[in-house]
Amino acid sequence: MIQKISIREFLEKAENLPLIDVRSPSEYIHGHIPGAVNIPLFDDHERAILGTLYKQKNRDTAIMKGLEIAGPKMTSLVKQAKRIMTGNSLLMHCWRGGLRSESMGWLFQTSGLTCLILNGGYKSYRHYIREQFAEVKDFLILGGLTGSGKTSILKELSKLGQQTIDLEEIAHHKGSAFGSLAETDQPTNEQFENNLFEKWKRFNPARPVWLEDESMAIGSVFIPDEIFKQMRNSHVISVDMDLMIRIKRLEKEYASFPASLLKDSIGKIHKRLGNEKYRVATEAVDQKDFQTAIRIILHYYDKTYLFGLNRRNPGKIHKIKLQTDDPAKNAKIILDHARMMILSDGLSI
Repeated sequence: MIQKISIREFLEKAENLPLIDVRSPSEYIHGHIPGAVNIPLFDDHERAILGTLYKQKNRDTAIMKGLEIAGPKMTSLVKQAKRIMTGNSLLMHCWRGGLRSESMGWLFQTSGLTCLILNGGYKSYRHYIREQFAEVKDFLILGGLTGSGKTSILKELSKLGQQTIDLEEIAHHKGSAFGSLAETDQPTNEQFENNLFEKWKRFNPARPVWLEDESMAIGSVFIPDEIFKQMRNSHVISVDMDLMIRIKRLEKEYASFPASLLKDSIGKIHKRLGNEKYRVATEAVDQKDFQTAIRIILHYYDKTYLFGLNRRNPGKIHKIKLQTDDPAKNAKIILDHARMMILSDGLSI
């Protein structure tokens, strides 16, 4: 008999055992457990045929057609599974932990492999991670105006032993109109959540987690409601850095991009800038006067950030003036401030 295991046990075993997702390729692309290998029992076209038969005929007709389709594939499916195995055991799931995974489980076990199936399938995984996101975490939010180097500071905090999540890295987007530059395609929203949980599950719940202050949307993906609500109610350490330091940092980061890409990005905030500022900014890019363009764009982003900051609980906003653009030095300053700030909360950071 094929053994079915809970999502908790499944994820624990997934640290050491190969994981096979037997759903169709399109289901897998839409969202999958990180590390899972897709070995579909049916491709998208075959799945559509079976779904139509199930609805228009009956379950038995669909099952018989499924057997007809799957029969010639059996040898290939076993060979694919064996290619990813290091031992004799594997994990497997479909959508609900039903017929597809049970059928593949029977095939693999008949071939001498030990197969453990996720009870409730991928659907139970999705339910589980949303439950985990809803559990209260102690967040420390790193805020500050655009160009303050928050992402670089976050990386330095990680080097100092802090628990950090770089939401922009997971989203493949920097969160602004320029956020897609030099980034790979964004994941689906579902896959973004799955990848986020991969980081989330490894944290010590007794210690706070640092996140950069973000809008709910990061490009085309969204921070889960359960996390975003906690972020908005958390302490914010908002860094204050001289405008010229920020301009030079952004110039170094973006001036190497083609003018056409920069102007396309500016075009995304054309209405918010207004016609005149948009014209001056794009002409400045053409003339390689990047500092003028950045100054104009920062005026808009600074206003937007301060508006959002002022909607937070003022008692949870802690401002720090930074005199340098050195992320390592700034991380130490921020960490020292945070340790003093939350000492009374009894947290260990």
